[in-house]
Formats: sequence, structure tokens, C-alpha cells
Amino acid sequence: MRFVCICTGDLRNLLQSLDGIEVEQLSPWEALERLNVAKFDAVTIHLPLEHWNAEDLLERIHRTQALIPVIVCDPQGTVADAVRFMKLGAFSFTQGEDPDEFRQILEWAAEHSHSRDLAMLGHGLSGEPWRQFLVGESRAMQQVMQVIRLVGNRRSTVLISGETGAGKEMVARAIHLASDRRNLPMVAVNCTALPENLLEAELFGHVKGAFTGAINHRVGRFEQAHRSTLFLDEVGDLPLEIQAKLLRVLQEREFQRIGSSETIKVDVRVIAATNTDLEQAVRDGEFREDLYYRLNVVPLRVPALRERPSDVPILVHHLIDKICRQENLPPRRLARETLERLANYSWPGNVRQLENAVEMAIALSGDRDTLYPEDFPLPRSPRLDAEAPVSWPAVSLPDEGLDFEQVVAHMERTILEQALRKTGGNKAQAAGMLRLKRTTLSAKLKSLSESARTA
Repeated sequence: MRFVCICTGDLRNLLQSLDGIEVEQLSPWEALERLNVAKFDAVTIHLPLEHWNAEDLLERIHRTQALIPVIVCDPQGTVADAVRFMKLGAFSFTQGEDPDEFRQILEWAAEHSHSRDLAMLGHGLSGEPWRQFLVGESRAMQQVMQVIRLVGNRRSTVLISGETGAGKEMVARAIHLASDRRNLPMVAVNCTALPENLLEAELFGHVKGAFTGAINHRVGRFEQAHRSTLFLDEVGDLPLEIQAKLLRVLQEREFQRIGSSETIKVDVRVIAATNTDLEQAVRDGEFREDLYYRLNVVPLRVPALRERPSDVPILVHHLIDKICRQENLPPRRLARETLERLANYSWPGNVRQLENAVEMAIALSGDRDTLYPEDFPLPRSPRLDAEAPVSWPAVSLPDEGLDFEQVVAHMERTILEQALRKTGGNKAQAAGMLRLKRTTLSAKLKSLSESARTA
């Protein structure tokens, strides 16, 4: 990853934390000259600058390279500064105090540059650059592509459903790239990755002092996605309180930051994704019915990999080529028996599992140019045992009877504890393993904990 760092001060301490990132620290004039002759993933402008107006410099950079992501970093910046620069076309605005956050922004910018390059390549090849994100020629994938062609350039909200690992985010990126909003980066939020108390601030932003720990102003994801696309992954896990606020934004196209009475209007196209049955969640009272219908304007289901086995060979070759290029390795080929084995496997983890398996096989193959079946030590698919009865511990009923509720609660606790151990304490994964909603799992754990305290 290569980027130009424009500043007039010494930023060696910050830049030393960016291992693996190639940096050119230049003055504004030097940077503009380099941008005329070289390609970079991103530009950062660190304020304050001597003898330069930041807005003018941003405009000059975009005149030199129109689509390059520009990140503005100002330790003294305010929310108003962030809004001003974002409206002028900046990719992101940060105070630059957290090196990890700064690195993440740079990685997002590099990803955006890569997507832009794919788009330009795609325009030259087929006129459908968004197809770069979708690999497969099966009838199921052709149906997905046809929906993207029909709705890509519209404002309609899309609800993408499908199993974990099926490629829902790739479909969302394809929809964004098929729209007239593609010149701005898609903003993605994983609704399960943040605790409930931080998710609202992540979506809508906050002002300084709005709550304990709010030491700076923050621009939320909705505001960052103005005139672009906001992708809400695993939207079914949103708490009910935030669901109500999301519904208002979708209806009114406006919101307020936490701790502020100022109303902010946004033009955002929302794409949501879920691996759960939202209709059942509505019936269970875990998801708002009005929000469900507001999100489900255009339903789009991503098929599981086992439903499109003819795409497995295409995907395998695509992934081998991708990984070998990333690792700077010579290309690998597949033995015939290897491809047969991969094509006949049911892939419970879908495309994500396939990619991990290919990456591991390439690593295990060493210097060999051919991948054999033993390079793919695949676990037995749980779906191969789908018809097998579940083995339950035997319970004998004594003559004097037993406490039914106590026995059932003990079994329930045992199953929940096993699921949490298998997933390393990850509640979202444990809920998926037990075919439960994350909120249902949390409620059961809370109920069992309270029962244990009162026992």
C-alpha cells in the first residue's frame, strides 16, 4: 500500500507505526508534482499547513488525480470541519490520535482505490465492472446478477439474505458499483461487531461530552455515507431501540447526533444483509415489522455454495490465482481428483470456507506446482450427517418422579455452555450454531444466571 503524506511538521512517530505501508512524506508542492507522474493508493493531508489553505490543496489534488482518496487529519478538528471536508470530496476525516484507527482508514482507502481500478478495467472489458465481485456462471448466480442489473442504479433499499460466508457483502459491493454512487466509497457496518452501547454512536455520531468517554466529536457512518451507500451487515442483530432510530432515518432521510439537537439531512442508499429469518424474528417480537418492510423493498437471496456446485471449479481457480498473486507465488494447478473432491464437498461455510481451504492448501503445498487432495484436509460437513439422529443423554424417570423444569434447565445450560466453549465465548457464533437469535441466546443466558443466583 502506497500513499503520499502531505505535511510541514515531523510525523515520524506516527508513520513508524505503519509497518508494511510505503509512505512518502512530502510538502504540498512536492506532493502535487509526484501525483502528476506516480500512482498512489491514497493521500493524507496533515493540518495545520504553512502557507497553504487545506480546501485549496484538496481541490488541487483532485484536479491532478480526480478519484484518489484524500484523508484529512487534524488533531484540533471538529465535527463541523469533518462535515466541510467530506462535502468537498475528502474520503475521510480523522484527528489522527489512534494509530490503529489511522491504519484502518488507510486500508479502507486502499481498498477503495483497488475497487476503482477494477471498475475502470471492467468498463473497458464488459461495461459491467460490478461483476468483478461476483464469480460464477450458474443459473442461481445469473439470477442474482439480473437483479443487480435492474436495481443497481436505483435508490431502492435492498435486503440481502443468505447463509454466513455466502458472499452477501460482495453482492452489496456489486450493487454499489453498479450505481451512480460508485465514485464514493461504500460505507460498511457490522451490526454484531460492536456492543449495543457503542453501535448508536457508530451509526449516527456524537458530539463531545455526549456521554462518558466521548472526548471528541465523531462523524457517524450515515453522515460518512452521504451521497453514497451504507451497508448494514447482520441487520437482524440490531437492538430494538436502534431499529426505531434506523426506521426514522429511512423514512425521513434525517437524524441527530447523540447529544445534539441539530438535524442532519443525508442522501444515503441503504443495503442490508442478514443470515437469519427476519420474518420469524418479526413474529417473535425481536425485529420491528415496519422496519422489515422498509428494508425489504428489493429482496435478494444469495445462494449457498452447495446450491451452485457448478461454480466451485470456477471459484477455486479464481481463488488460486488471487492468492498466488497476493503472495507473489507462481501459479498452482489442481490434480483432477482434487477438483472432483472439492466439487463434491457440501461447503457448510460457503465461499468463505472455500477461500480459507484454498489458502491453506497453497501454504501446505510448499514449492509444488500441483495441489492434491491431501492438501485439503476438509472437516466432515455437518450437512452430511443431517439425517442422523441427534444423540441426547439418557434420562431415566425414577419411581418417585423428578423436577421436570430443573432437568430441562440443566440440559439447556449444558448445551449453551458447550456452544460457547466451541466458539470461544462468541455469542453470535454460538447462537448460529444453535439456530437461535443472538438476542434469544443472551436472554436465555441471563435467565439461567438469575435462576442460579436465586437457587
